Amino acid sequence: MGFTDEQTAIRDMTRDFVRREIAPFIADWDRAARVPPELVRKLGALGLFGVSIPIDWDGAGADFISYVLMTEELAYGDAGICNMVSATNSFTMKLQDFGTADQKRRFLRPVACGEMLGCMLLTEPQSGSDAANLQTRAVRRGDRYSINGTKCFITSGRSAGAAVVFAVTDPEAGKRGISAFLIRPGQPGYRVLRDEHKLGHRTNETCQIVLEDVEVPAEDMLGKPGEGLKVAFSSLESGRIGVAAQSIGVARAALDAALTYARERVSFGKPLIEHQAIAFQLADMATEVEVARQMCLHAAALKQERVRCIKQASMAKLFASQMCERVCSAAIQIHGGYGFINDYPVEKLYRDARVFQIYDGTNEVQKIVISRELVAGH
Repeated sequence: MGFTDEQTAIRDMTRDFVRREIAPFIADWDRAARVPPELVRKLGALGLFGVSIPIDWDGAGADFISYVLMTEELAYGDAGICNMVSATNSFTMKLQDFGTADQKRRFLRPVACGEMLGCMLLTEPQSGSDAANLQTRAVRRGDRYSINGTKCFITSGRSAGAAVVFAVTDPEAGKRGISAFLIRPGQPGYRVLRDEHKLGHRTNETCQIVLEDVEVPAEDMLGKPGEGLKVAFSSLESGRIGVAAQSIGVARAALDAALTYARERVSFGKPLIEHQAIAFQLADMATEVEVARQMCLHAAALKQERVRCIKQASMAKLFASQMCERVCSAAIQIHGGYGFINDYPVEKLYRDARVFQIYDGTNEVQKIVISRELVAGH
């Protein structure tokens, strides 16, 4: 598909930033499991924390396809950094859709303009894909709520300046008894229990959070009472299309690394790429990346036009995440023994690829969603 001048500009700006500010340093950052704070500030200054947020609220004012293109390019540079930016965009999208003017002024504007990160406190130790099975409770006392519970796998849970937390306000109402609240990480009662040590995505912090009598003014409920799952699931398609874009970015990086190595490595008197077995493998890898990209962009175009795309988003996420692991594995195979050590980038890319089949709904959940859509005739 063709892109507008604005979409191309955002893609190229992100690509250039990745080449200058991320690619030369990412191997060291991955080993250290951290990125310098100045990089986060630079990402915010580029407008990447509120790509689809209107300019009136200090966002970039771009469309959803621009967001998808940005995501792919950022993931090409590093999946962990991309996930941090994606989590912040998820925060801003929910504020844009459900926030009051006052909430947008206090919470959305400073995140969208790049002053701080945002995060989402949804997942709990006993509830992953079963998001409705929350144990965190929010009890109203006068004009405030007191929140108690534990959240896990929270991207930017330590460094974010604003967060949406989901908690049960009416235990008798089941799924309709969950509400969403805006809080400030670091306020009294908000405690980081631990930072997770992960297989991949080491450049973003992933935390377990304990909430102990965290007080929230009733005016900082996001949406109406009982609309928590509506808020949480409002951007499901966006999130899944975003994961597809992340998968494509990582797979592209693995393909490029394999191509470079195959051109330079000589075996049996000629470059690897001149051996048909390797050339065919690269052809399969390139084809899979392109198929995933077209699926992702098709779903993104539907989303942008506000056309129902539940099936297409899940299909894009399912195929792209599986494709990414296959392509990264093939890239390691082409590197031979060198692919197994972290002197070469494919080892890291393989580690980063694995979680795409897990977050934003496991691939098993995607198959359930797709099959339900088929049964319903969509």
